[in-house]
Amino acid sequence: MIVTDIDIAKQALNADDIIAIPTETVYGLAGNAFSNTAIEKISRLKQRPFFNPLIVHIKSAAAIDEVATDIPDIAQKLGNTFWPGPLTLILKKKSNVPDLVTAGKPTVAVRVPNHPITLNLLQQLDFPLAAPSANPFGSISPTSAAHVHNYFKTDLTVILDGGNCENGVESTIVGFEDNQAVLYRHGAISLEEIEATIGKVIIKSKNDVDPTAPGMLTRHYAPSTDMYLTTNVAEYIQLFAGKKIGLLLFKESIDNTFVTHQEILSKTGNMKEATKELYAALHRLDQLKLDVIIAEKFPDNNLGKTINDRLQRGVEK
Repeated sequence: MIVTDIDIAKQALNADDIIAIPTETVYGLAGNAFSNTAIEKISRLKQRPFFNPLIVHIKSAAAIDEVATDIPDIAQKLGNTFWPGPLTLILKKKSNVPDLVTAGKPTVAVRVPNHPITLNLLQQLDFPLAAPSANPFGSISPTSAAHVHNYFKTDLTVILDGGNCENGVESTIVGFEDNQAVLYRHGAISLEEIEATIGKVIIKSKNDVDPTAPGMLTRHYAPSTDMYLTTNVAEYIQLFAGKKIGLLLFKESIDNTFVTHQEILSKTGNMKEATKELYAALHRLDQLKLDVIIAEKFPDNNLGKTINDRLQRGVEK
């Protein structure tokens, strides 16, 4: 059921159940990060492989010592700059964090979410929350309580409604190797913003076998409809002429009789607005029983890198 009562959410979590929570990025499927029972429930419901680490959500930057240790100075600087907010840090884990959360790795993914309802909830709990996105593994992430309900129906008893997500894509993930910052996943904070804070960052490639961090798999965030990413939308429309075609576009519509439906992410060309609307638009397109979705490639800078990253993973087979 979709609720707004934090007490209902708290009772479920204290009983080792899992719930959906709102964040500023996407909705998360949350459970007690210190409970193997809760973590197993998350993985079963999502059908998420256990080799893929989870993100631990803590109530404040000061609470980082509850789950991590040996925190580099540059990590502290990033936390001080962006928390609460859509930044996840990969840090050396404390022994109280279960191996199920970290996929057996010595590091833990940590962030402080920037959503008033979830921050309030975390303040009332005696444990942090492990929370991957609240969707079946590999599918489009949810940015509303309705998206979560459409995925899980009665399989999830509590969905805490916090409205539509402000950022609309997942957190940026940064780790540290030999005291050098490493970007594991593009996200709601652009690479340019990270580098403006701490200097040059190494970008890690995707990893389908032994990912260091969440969000590193090649195919992810994908609609069930076949999708293509291109810089030449008109050419692809001709390729699929006669089919039911949906378009995902940045700021300008296309007048073409072969197009069944099109989604414009920002008519003003605002990249932050486009990022916020990305998953909601993909959900709408995916529900139209189209033959194909043609997505326009975005300018490859700032949040355009994040949008292109998500679209590229949605087209990988």
